[in-house]
Amino acid sequence: MTTKPAAATARATVYGYPRQGQSRALKKAIEGYWKGRITADALHATAADLRRTNWQQLTDAGINEVPTGDFSYYDHVLDTTVMVGAIPARHREAAEADALDGYFAMARGTQDVAPLEMTKWFDTNYHYLVPELGPDTVFTADSKKQVAELTEALALGLTARPVLVGPLTYLLLAKPAPGVAADFEPLTLLDRLLPVYAEVLADLRAAGAEWVQLDEPALVQDRTPAELNAATRAYHDLGALTDRPKLLIASYFDRLGDALPALAKAPVDGLALDFTDAAAANLDALAAVGGLPGKRLVAGIVNGRNIWINDLAKSLATLGTLLGLADRVDVAASCSLLHVPLDTAAERDIEPQILRWLAFARQKTAEVVTLAKGLAHGTDAITGELAANRADLAARANSPITHDPAVRARAAAVTDTDARRCQPYAERAAAQRAHLGLPLLPTTTIGSFPQTTELRTARADLRAGRIDTAAYEERIKTEIQEVISFQDKAGLDVLVHGEPERNDMVQYFAEQLTGYLATQHGWVQSYGTRYVRPPILAGDISRPEPMTVRWTTYARSLTSKPVKGMLTGPVTMLAWSFVRDDQPLGDTARQVAFALRDEVNDLEAAGTSVIQVDEPALRETLPLRVADRPAYLAWATEAFRLSTSGVRPDTQIHTHMCYAEFGDIVEAIDALDADVISLEAARSHMQVARELAAHGYPREAGPGVYDIHSPRVPSAQEAAELLRAGLKAIPAERLWVNPDCGLKTRGWPETRASLENLVAAARTVREELLAT
Repeated sequence: MTTKPAAATARATVYGYPRQGQSRALKKAIEGYWKGRITADALHATAADLRRTNWQQLTDAGINEVPTGDFSYYDHVLDTTVMVGAIPARHREAAEADALDGYFAMARGTQDVAPLEMTKWFDTNYHYLVPELGPDTVFTADSKKQVAELTEALALGLTARPVLVGPLTYLLLAKPAPGVAADFEPLTLLDRLLPVYAEVLADLRAAGAEWVQLDEPALVQDRTPAELNAATRAYHDLGALTDRPKLLIASYFDRLGDALPALAKAPVDGLALDFTDAAAANLDALAAVGGLPGKRLVAGIVNGRNIWINDLAKSLATLGTLLGLADRVDVAASCSLLHVPLDTAAERDIEPQILRWLAFARQKTAEVVTLAKGLAHGTDAITGELAANRADLAARANSPITHDPAVRARAAAVTDTDARRCQPYAERAAAQRAHLGLPLLPTTTIGSFPQTTELRTARADLRAGRIDTAAYEERIKTEIQEVISFQDKAGLDVLVHGEPERNDMVQYFAEQLTGYLATQHGWVQSYGTRYVRPPILAGDISRPEPMTVRWTTYARSLTSKPVKGMLTGPVTMLAWSFVRDDQPLGDTARQVAFALRDEVNDLEAAGTSVIQVDEPALRETLPLRVADRPAYLAWATEAFRLSTSGVRPDTQIHTHMCYAEFGDIVEAIDALDADVISLEAARSHMQVARELAAHGYPREAGPGVYDIHSPRVPSAQEAAELLRAGLKAIPAERLWVNPDCGLKTRGWPETRASLENLVAAARTVREELLAT
């Protein structure tokens, strides 16, 4: 097929770029600042260098319009909180004394002041800091960051477009501040917030911005008539401003739906829509409203969240249908590229042929530029690129990596019985209590203990050949001994081995399963300075041999207390990987579930009586549209039960979830049929305990009393207060005491102190209960 040239030259752009730089330079600089090794000026200089490098890479690749304002020291939603002056009262003194330290205090907390709550950015594994608002919130404009970064780009001679979180999304992501009534609606503050956005827009125009992008991903979710009316009013008011740049309203992650007519009619200058998975729905909706006459359409046609190469011919066909629906059609990735690694060129351990199937941020940028060229000048202008792309797509489709008949046959033969425990929970609970002999309010941790510099060095030394396997395993044994000894002495009831051998809770298993590929430099920001290397789920999944039995069994030999076996659940194995896109997710989840089922059964056979299968991504992966959720939850909960249903009734199955809006999936949590669930609750003030109680959740639960994403050490009194709050919702005989999440990112001094306080709090409240 030959595509004719577009009437006007299509521009290539992106909405954002990975922030960390090569070798995670930003992470190292920020953590160096926190530890006092570098000054604030040095940190700012590193950040400026990274921004210049990013813009130069984009420009050299052929991007016509670079984004500014997407760079962040911690989180772009927190940056928005600063921009609109919504700094919580407890942080204002620190922010006024030193803006940078106050910013990090909001993100991480201090010993005396709690941080902002953190949760997932829509259905991604990126975490944002939740704005805290109330009826007394006063917004004030602070556009220094946004203006400074635009000025930097313009000084380099670049065409630049500032990117801001839009006012609707900002308010819809916010929560009532502590002490504010739970039914307070932050959206009621819209009329108070819009003048602040107007002031920021005027500042950016004065600084030289021709266009400003306002991101409104919240509008791809189901919205009430009142919320849609608010969107209409907001963009009527902002569009009617005389002192403003041109406005591009961006949505991504799903179809825009009912919000599209409102935005199409608004007096703004352009829309950016997702034309990847949501292509058909957004195309139909755009045609139904008569297109965008006189406006700019930015088509997000390259998947900004996954790492597979684009089908260029298919994308060009979609782009061709958009011509005529807008005054101008430009080409982009579907969302910010911060969700993918930086560059495949850094990967040396992936076969060259397979590497050609992959596109990280730099390769996706090249795809955007190629598609813009093809749209503007016709397919004859990109003949070579199209031929190479067809060959790479065919090589992947026909590879033996992607098809294992034995795995597919096993998954196809599953029955409903395979995904059900043999006994109801009440019978299992009685058997487990008799077998384990745990006290009231049993204490445990989530799984991981601090990953020290020594452990990371040992892994690096093993990879580099500086030590042999025997020396490395001795180091792991020593660490397990120390972790078990500490837990015994601290008085914890159910212990863990600490996971010293694990580089990451997904990658560790991916490296031992067929069908997965591991990267060496595929870092992606999860939150703040926490970066992960999601493995690539490329083919059919199986488990050649046991993965965790050896170290769990060794830990059990060091104590008379129960030691949990620790596994990562099937949904999380998908969500925190770059998952294959050539078959339904449910089929892939079932394959992973059977591999984990084999591991669970082997752990039980080796004598492990408590097995935790973590599913923190169950809520994260929930479709943004309600109509799409039942099908997802059906295969997601089935996959968990397939993993765990083959054990005896006296084997206790735990699961864990963190940093998500659990109220949306309480019924699904119930459907997992785990015996015990531990959940994040410290930052959200035991909200999840109340949600479980409202649902009538019948099993045991451990809402966390220790926020592990902050360096502060909670006192025993503070933990006890949270525990008492939990008891108002969950009966004592079903309540566990644990941190919010794993302790991998924490240091040993704060871990020791916090867990000792946690145990002391449990003892205090236990004594109170026994005395009544």
